[in-house]
Amino acid sequence: MANPPITRADFDRYMVPTYAPAPDVLVRGSGSRVWGQSGREYIDLAGGIAVNVLGHAHPRLVDALAAQSERLWHVSNAYATEPAIALARSLVERTFADRVFLTNSGGEANEAALKLARRHASDRHGEGKHEIISFTRSFHGRTLFTVSVGGTPAYTEGFGPLPGGITHLPFNDADALGDAMSERTCAVMMEPVQGEGGLVAAEPSFAHRVRELCTAHDALLVLDEVQSGVGRTGSLYAYQDMGITPDILTTAKGLGGGFPIGAMLTTDEVAQSFAVGTHGSTFGGNPMAAAVALEVLAVVADPAFLADVRRKADLLSERLRQIGAASGAWAEVRGRGLWQGVVLSGPWAGRSTDLATAAFEAGVLTLKAGADVLRLAPALDIPDGDLDEGLGRLADALRR
Repeated sequence: MANPPITRADFDRYMVPTYAPAPDVLVRGSGSRVWGQSGREYIDLAGGIAVNVLGHAHPRLVDALAAQSERLWHVSNAYATEPAIALARSLVERTFADRVFLTNSGGEANEAALKLARRHASDRHGEGKHEIISFTRSFHGRTLFTVSVGGTPAYTEGFGPLPGGITHLPFNDADALGDAMSERTCAVMMEPVQGEGGLVAAEPSFAHRVRELCTAHDALLVLDEVQSGVGRTGSLYAYQDMGITPDILTTAKGLGGGFPIGAMLTTDEVAQSFAVGTHGSTFGGNPMAAAVALEVLAVVADPAFLADVRRKADLLSERLRQIGAASGAWAEVRGRGLWQGVVLSGPWAGRSTDLATAAFEAGVLTLKAGADVLRLAPALDIPDGDLDEGLGRLADALRR
C-alpha cells in the first residue's frame, strides 16, 4: 500500500510543536533558488541559517557525497576513516589548530569545547578553576550546558536547575570583563559576531582585551565560529581578520554545506586533557559528512573565492542601505561579509516576524535575529543577479 502524500498539515499533526515553519513545504533546491510543493520559486537569502555556503545541490558536493556513499557509510570512532583524517588535516593546515574533534553539529562542538575547557583547568589547577564567562545575547547551542552558557534567558526558562559556574557579562564591555575575571575563571566563550543576538560584532579593542585577560588569568579563549566560520565573514574564519588567536574554536553550519557536521579545533597542549574515553560521539566524523566538508573547504578556502565573497558583501550592504533609505524601515545595516542584518525602526520596530512572513510571500527566504533584526545569510557563491532579485523581492514585501 502506497504512503499518502506529505502535506504541510502533516507537520502540525506529527511533529513536536517546537517549530512554526512557513506554509509551503520545500521540495527542491538548485543554487540559490528553492521550490515548494505549491510550485512557487523562492530566492534563498537565508542559507539554512548560514549553512548552505555553496547553495543547494552544488555539483562538487553532490559528487563527493555520491562517491563516498559507494565506499563507506559509518563505522563509529572505534575505527579510523580516511575522510575524517583528511578533514582534520585540512582544518589544521588552514587554522591555528593542532588537533580536531569532529561532531555532528555546532551545539555538539560547543559542548565539547566547554567540557574540554573545564577538564583542562581541572587538570592544571584543580576543580576550583571552573568558571565560564560568556556574554548577554550570545547563543551557543541547545544542549543544557550550551544553552546555559548562552546569554538568552528565554532559551533556559523551564529547564532548571541549570549548570552552575557560569557568568554572563555585557558584550563589548572590557571593563566589566576585567572586573569579573579571577583565578576561578577557566574560559571565556565569545562569538566574533553575535548571530542570534542581532549581528553585533566584537569591537577590535574588546577582542584584543579578551585575549589579553585570558592569557593573564591562564584562562582559555573559546571562539564560537559556528555561524561566522567557513567564509561567512569574507575570511575562512573570522578570527583571522581580528588579530587574535583562540585556544579553542568551534565550527559547524557552513562546514558541511548542508550536510550535518561540526568540529572543535584546539592546540596540542589543550587537547591532551581529552584523553581516551573522556569524550566521544557515535556519528562524529561520519565518512560521508567528512567527505562533503573536505570538498567545501577546498572550494571556500580559495583566496579568489573569499575575495568574491567580500565583493558581494559590499553589494549586499549598499543595496540594503538603499532599500532602508527609500522605505525608512531600518535604522542600521550591520554584520560582516555575506552575513548582514537590518535593525528595524519606526512602525517596523519589533516586527521582524511580520517582515519575514511578507518576504516569504514575496518569494524570498530570510531570517530573524530577535524581534528587531531581519538577518540575511545567502550562499557565498550566490550570483549577483539572484542577490539583486532577492533584495528586490524584499523591497516589494516592504512596500506591501
